[in-house]
Amino acid sequence: LTPGVNRSIAELRQAGTLTSATLMATAGYFDEAVALAKANPALEVGCHVLLVDATPALEPGQIPSLCPDGRQFRATLSNLVRDLYLQRVSAKDIEAEATAQIRRLQAAGLRVSHIDTHKHTHVFPRILRPVLRAARACGIGAIRNPFEPAWARRATPASSLPRNAAVAALAVHRPAFTRLVREAGLATTAGTIGVLATGTLDVINTVERLLAALPKNEGVWELVCHPGYPDTALDRVRTRLRGSRLKEHEALLELVPRSGVLL
Repeated sequence: LTPGVNRSIAELRQAGTLTSATLMATAGYFDEAVALAKANPALEVGCHVLLVDATPALEPGQIPSLCPDGRQFRATLSNLVRDLYLQRVSAKDIEAEATAQIRRLQAAGLRVSHIDTHKHTHVFPRILRPVLRAARACGIGAIRNPFEPAWARRATPASSLPRNAAVAALAVHRPAFTRLVREAGLATTAGTIGVLATGTLDVINTVERLLAALPKNEGVWELVCHPGYPDTALDRVRTRLRGSRLKEHEALLELVPRSGVLL
């Protein structure tokens, strides 16, 4: 996304507190991210599939249902979801674009370990199905489980009520996710924690509470985070995660001495 985000991820891997990251195929600092990933081979690198609020890998004319303005993806998730359920978005276009993004990482010489999606769009079965087909076609064996369980939501007191309600409501799609991923033969985790904490992640009030609430012997869980150093490139990006990125970077550096947990 930016040089500051790239540098933060590399430093956190070197510090031993971060094990994986996903890379955006069409972001402005892609080449730098690839170079840093190659310099840190212990970092697992996935593809952060973009279907909203970004530039496509394919020409817009090749995926017209994803780029209704003929240039870019839709700017907001709400617009994508609306058009998805109005059947204005083609599964064929989703599969083609996801495949192109994964292939761009592979063509750069990276082993793509897994996939996830920007704004967790693959919670919706109509997006998940073609994304899974793209993953299989590209030899990808794992996908993020984007659902945050109720116990983790209760352990995130700083989250807003509307965001909490939205995450809870999306859980209706979890059974379909589990079934479709199993049928596709991909691996996934028991779930993701830290989704509600996005933008407010710190050690004492969120990470340690989440780790304390973590069920014992119930699978592998992913802690999602958005660390980074602020820079002029970040100032030019449309994102609500601006001032929180350095806070998350510092929280992750603090975590291992406190808990002994490797993320």
